[in-house]
Amino acid sequence: MISALLAFLHHSAAFILVGALMTELVLIRGELNLVSARSLARMDGVYGAAAVVLLIVGFLRVFYTEKGAAYYFGSGPFLVKIVLFAVVGVMSIGPTREYLSWRSALRQQQIPVLEDARRRSIRRAIHVQLTLLVVIMLCAALMARGIGFIG
Repeated sequence: MISALLAFLHHSAAFILVGALMTELVLIRGELNLVSARSLARMDGVYGAAAVVLLIVGFLRVFYTEKGAAYYFGSGPFLVKIVLFAVVGVMSIGPTREYLSWRSALRQQQIPVLEDARRRSIRRAIHVQLTLLVVIMLCAALMARGIGFIG
C-alpha cells in the first residue's frame, strides 16, 4: 500500500511540475501585466514545490519500496533521469531569480520590466526544460521495464 501511495504522489508531483512549467511558458509569451507577472511568480513557486516533492518521494521510492536501491542504481536510465533532473533544476534558477526580482515592483502595483532578450532567454530555458522532462519520461519507461541495466 505504501508503495502505491508513493507512486501516486510521485506521478502527481510530476504532472503538477509539467503543468506549472507549461503555464509559465504560456504566460511568458503574452503581454506582461500585473496579473500575468503575479501568475508567473506563483506558478514558478508551484513548479519549485512540485520539484521538491518529486525528488523527496522519488528517493523514498528508491530506498524504501520493494525494488530497492540496488535495482535503481544499477539502471542506466535511472542514472540518466537523475542527471537530467539536476540539469532541469539548474536551468530553472535563472527564471526563478527573474521572477523573485519582481517582488518589489509587484508589491507597489507596478508591472515589472522584462526586456525582450530576457523574455526570449526564459522561454528558451523553459522549452529546454520541457524537452528534458520528455527524455526523463522515456528513461522512466525504460527503467520500469528493466531496459538499460548496467550491473
